[in-house]
Amino acid sequence: MRRGWRNTVASAGGMALCGSLAVACLWTRPATAAPATGLSLHECRLEHPLRLVSIAARCGALTVPEDRSQPGGATIDLSIAVVPALNRRAAAPLFLLAGGPGQGATAMYASYAGAFTRLNRNHDIVLVDQRGTGKSAPLACAYPEDWLAQDDAMPALRQATLTCLHKYGERVRYYTSSAAVADLEAVRQALGFASIDLYGVSYGTRVAQLYMRRHPTVVQAAILDGVTFPEQKIGPATPLDAERALQLIVTRCEESKDCAAAYPELRRNLDGLLQQFGPRKSAITIEDPNSGLPLKIEFNRAMLVASLRFLSYNATQAALLPTLIHRAAEGDPAPLAAQTVMTARQVGDQLASGMQNSVICSEDVPFFLGADIDREAISRTYQGTDQLDALMEVCKLWPRGAVDADLHSPLHSDIPTLLLSGEADPVTPPADAERAARYLTNHRHLILNGEGHGQVATGCMPRLMAEFLDAAAPRTLDAGCLDGHVAAPFFVNMTGPAP
Repeated sequence: MRRGWRNTVASAGGMALCGSLAVACLWTRPATAAPATGLSLHECRLEHPLRLVSIAARCGALTVPEDRSQPGGATIDLSIAVVPALNRRAAAPLFLLAGGPGQGATAMYASYAGAFTRLNRNHDIVLVDQRGTGKSAPLACAYPEDWLAQDDAMPALRQATLTCLHKYGERVRYYTSSAAVADLEAVRQALGFASIDLYGVSYGTRVAQLYMRRHPTVVQAAILDGVTFPEQKIGPATPLDAERALQLIVTRCEESKDCAAAYPELRRNLDGLLQQFGPRKSAITIEDPNSGLPLKIEFNRAMLVASLRFLSYNATQAALLPTLIHRAAEGDPAPLAAQTVMTARQVGDQLASGMQNSVICSEDVPFFLGADIDREAISRTYQGTDQLDALMEVCKLWPRGAVDADLHSPLHSDIPTLLLSGEADPVTPPADAERAARYLTNHRHLILNGEGHGQVATGCMPRLMAEFLDAAAPRTLDAGCLDGHVAAPFFVNMTGPAP
């Protein structure tokens, strides 16, 4: 995958038997129905994407049919890693389901392993790179870096999509959420676990809810973080949700004494940039975040939109927005552009965009093409209709996979479920979690003030998640530690927040 800031359309060990001391403690626990069969695991290390940390695990691969309707046909290998619990008599293992669509579970866990440390005391953590992601037959496409910045971007977008399809062919139809759920069940059985817990984030909450629907007696408890509701079709609401989040960030700055004093014209500056960078384009040079060498880029409407979108995702990044908007409004967009390039590269390196296309073009776009999309309302957002139009263009070409008839039906479940939301989430706002919770009869919904997308590492949440899974009683969970939660303070200059 090319490292473009715009490339975001569309993520000899022993058998696992009790004869080996290294694995005996992993498979002879109360939550285990039988020793694992047919799955060889070996010692391995999971590396942080930036090589900041290395985690001991046991890794292996499970061979499954690529087309699950043809068990005797072509196969793919699912990449699996198990991080053993510290407690030898551990409770049900936690299966981690990553977001995107397109992110691998192993990479996601390696980035946030610290947030799972307490939970890992009593729970093995099972990481299955979803088919099409990570090391599980990844579907990676190389979209041109400047496709969105072109005056007529669609030809370049179509050509890149066709080039990717030429590489993978019609088999991209088999990389859907339904197939992923069947894969997860095959892994559970191969590892010999009688029951499991689930943690899903973002798109992973769709997979988690579909697994809960298919295997309700297997799931002991579930954590849904940045929640999509089953009826949701990804696409039309995204620009509206992003606009809402951006306005909340601006309002939070206006209500902060230090931020308001430093940037009294923030809203006017933002509106001015959005008006200015429609027709206007500026050639600028920034320091490449990777090499440190000069990097010439064009700062235009697409770059501005990408900047606002990426930096709205979590409160830590949003803390930079007022300062960067102020600098850009004064004629220096380079700091804003540099931060965006760095963030986009990190996201692009972890997302398999072909797998993302397979999911959305099968499970979402076909269901809203005939719907009444309010293009006028979308056009009034800072993102406009560009991303939605690009998505629909890709899906005209991308083969569709089979979708379960009840994929978009409400989920009725009594499985203990903890739902997590950030107040200013730009893609899965709290209202989405509320819709998912309507038919969950044993749930708790926690909303974190000022936060964005994904709460796994926020504040006291790691402790709350561990306590929830240990007891599986959402209504009695003591979440008082969130009462005084405050999002990361805004920078008042390029050096940091006010003292």
